[in-house]
Amino acid sequence: MKQPLFRMVAVVAVLGSVASMASAQDVEVLSGDTRLACEAILCLSTGQRPSECTPSLSRYFGIHKRKLSDTIAARRDFLERCPAAQQTPQMLGLVHAISRGAGRCDAASLNATLRMWTGSDGGEIQISDRMPAYCVAYTGHAYTDFNQTQPRYVATPESGGYWVEARDYERALADHPARQEATRQNYWWGGG
Repeated sequence: MKQPLFRMVAVVAVLGSVASMASAQDVEVLSGDTRLACEAILCLSTGQRPSECTPSLSRYFGIHKRKLSDTIAARRDFLERCPAAQQTPQMLGLVHAISRGAGRCDAASLNATLRMWTGSDGGEIQISDRMPAYCVAYTGHAYTDFNQTQPRYVATPESGGYWVEARDYERALADHPARQEATRQNYWWGGG
């Protein structure tokens, strides 16, 4: 059995054991936000999300506060409504990694947040090729499976590198020299 698949089976088993305990004690335990929180944990633990994830992900990503830190805390609190969330240190770690990384570690978000100015004369913008620690913790957690879907970096920061979704990597890699030349031409002919 593949290691990531085994990890996902472990998460499902933990959540399943909570569901069976809940059904033995109280049929209503896994309903409402409790159920959506457990589903969100499962859905946010992989980059390939089925349509059945829509209600739980809508609920999770619908949590917005004024400050990012408050949004992260509120989303973590929501996920902790799942009884399995605090059952083991690993599950609690997963909940914390999801609350910090989910929705912030895709290619578009990385390209927006990892921009940096270089040079002293106004310089140019480069995008860092180093994934933030919260993304490393999220995508690299033992209970997540992002091996095939994790964003990848094309080229180097100095050559106009950028993040792309895994499915677009080969095409972006092949297109990068033409993109770099177009950027250079635009700069020299007054566009930059």
